[in-house]
Amino acid sequence: MKGDCVKEKQEDAKDKQLDAYRVNNDGTKMTTNQSVKVSEDETSLKAGVRGPTLLEDFHLREKITHFDHERIPERVVHARGYGAYGEFELYHSMEKFTSAGFLQKAGTKTPVFTRFSNVVGSKGSADTVRDVRGFAVKFYTEEGNFDLVGNNIPVFFIQDAIKFPDLVHAIKPEPHNEIPQAASAHDTFWDFVANNKETAHMVMWLMSDRSIPKNLRMMEGFGVHTFRLVNAEGKAHFVKFHWKPALGVHSLVWDEAQQISGKDPDYQRRDLWTSIENGHFVEYELGVQMIEEKDEFMFDFDILDATKLWPEEIVPVQIFGKMTLNRNVDNVFAETEQVAFHPGNVVPGIDFTNDPLLQGRLFSYIDTQLIRLGGPNFTGIPINQSICPFHNNQRDGYSRQTINVGQVSYHRNSLANNTPSTSTAKEGGFVHYQEKVEGHVIQARSDSFKDFYSQARLFWNSMSKPEKKHIIDAFSFELGKVESRSVRQQNVDMFVHVDKEMATVIARNIGVNPPTGEQSTISESSPALSQANTPSYPYTLNVGVLIGDGFPIEEVKETIRTLEEVGANVTLIGEEIGNVVSVENIQGSVTQTFLTTDAVLYDSLYVVGGKAKNQAKFNSDIQNFIDEAFRHYKPIGIATTGEPLFTASNASRGPGVLLASENPNFDEAFVEAVGKQRFWDRDIY
Repeated sequence: MKGDCVKEKQEDAKDKQLDAYRVNNDGTKMTTNQSVKVSEDETSLKAGVRGPTLLEDFHLREKITHFDHERIPERVVHARGYGAYGEFELYHSMEKFTSAGFLQKAGTKTPVFTRFSNVVGSKGSADTVRDVRGFAVKFYTEEGNFDLVGNNIPVFFIQDAIKFPDLVHAIKPEPHNEIPQAASAHDTFWDFVANNKETAHMVMWLMSDRSIPKNLRMMEGFGVHTFRLVNAEGKAHFVKFHWKPALGVHSLVWDEAQQISGKDPDYQRRDLWTSIENGHFVEYELGVQMIEEKDEFMFDFDILDATKLWPEEIVPVQIFGKMTLNRNVDNVFAETEQVAFHPGNVVPGIDFTNDPLLQGRLFSYIDTQLIRLGGPNFTGIPINQSICPFHNNQRDGYSRQTINVGQVSYHRNSLANNTPSTSTAKEGGFVHYQEKVEGHVIQARSDSFKDFYSQARLFWNSMSKPEKKHIIDAFSFELGKVESRSVRQQNVDMFVHVDKEMATVIARNIGVNPPTGEQSTISESSPALSQANTPSYPYTLNVGVLIGDGFPIEEVKETIRTLEEVGANVTLIGEEIGNVVSVENIQGSVTQTFLTTDAVLYDSLYVVGGKAKNQAKFNSDIQNFIDEAFRHYKPIGIATTGEPLFTASNASRGPGVLLASENPNFDEAFVEAVGKQRFWDRDIY
């Protein structure tokens, strides 16, 4: 048997384990943390009703002490995060490639916890800033915990972990004034970029739509690094892990993202929470790109370089399972904030490579948990516990969760019959992959890591026309915020090596000299990198219905029914919260007003119109909603009663604008448009 694990249905194991830690105070009597019943919780113990408070009030001291220490240090990076539970189901056996127990038998279900996060901003920053998103998954397997700690971008800024503190210092708010928050549009970040050319590829991704995902359900996830899968015979393959969202990869428009930050800074976490609460469970398929060891050096890039990807057209992604997130957390602090991920948490059959960025992370993550979570016993926190029992000779330390009995706390002993004893590979013991290593002790970087522009050019070549425009706009916005003209010029002179036309336009936009260098000669592209090639569905998208009294019930009812049949979320928006009444005197329920919500919070609009108490303001509010949605390339459906409002707006007829009076199959056509999500060929005023 692999692993010394309790025998119960694995998909229920973690949930049952956590049950012992869940506390519901409904109907219970208050006690101290020592279980002493409390008789007074409103007034502290005093010497007389107006006298000094007494130190002997142990309940006061315990309550205040706990409050004083309720906050733990926030993560330096990935501080703003949100998580959910779920399960991973294996489609087919991966036994040929790995001995990992949870990847052996088709249909095996493994409980998981996933934390999504922003990288740069503090815990209190907004969701929709331009940033990399963390995508970390903890698999509670029968052989121990496996953590796949990745991002929504497949490459990284730097090649060696020794530069990670420098990168983070540069991208964080500048130290002299702690400005700007959760943003890379400032001097120190772009100074770092210009003086560290290895960042070129990642910066292209950061300036693309990938860094402003529509929501956490519609972004890819990547393990970033090259790992190994090792089978029972010891044969290894190099692999990269990929998460593919079931709903495709979609992004916000930059202006839209900025507005959402003010309208609803919790936009993405609210979307994840609400989707799961509504039963719209979140799905991602897991796959690997795989390279045999004999082919390690056959590519024009180094497969251990974290600033390089493996083009999917050359090394296809092999899908082997699906993760479904189906339960929200009970307590964000206890679970999402205290979860401790570590890329070094692997199980037999999954191993590391010599990627120098990965090698440094194997130290950094566990070192971080020690200060954040109060010492070496953070693995005893419920969210971090394996579903299997653990046995070792470790003792003591802050917040020890176990009471270890017996006199022996060392290996190789006779007093306890040499227990706990080690396991052989056949018994499920982890055996590191044996790789021949030789060379001089040296601080140097392989020449194979020194091509900084080819894949940045590959990414640019792969973008659609709208995506390229968005990249230029992003560079122009970000570098336009840089005060140092020298830094602006250095970056233009750097990115000319990616594309000369792009860099020339950026130079003009930010007021520096045109670049004089030459672009990379790479002509290849990778269609898998463009969001223009992603699937699109109306399922779970949010449709705002702008409505007032006197609406045509049959027309509106049929359109809403059609939207709901495909799983779209429909919200009625009106002048006041409450009922609206159709011309046939049938009521509908308005749950949002033009004051409590905004067009940027919806994926599309259905304009019905109607009567209101303040008709002029009602009409003006609807027209503003139409203008906003039109400007962000969103689909807009116009009911017969909504046409005067559309005509009075600044929007115009064209792609993605559908009028019920002109379309006999309006409902189906509108649903199709909602699923498409953006109409980039629209003539924006």
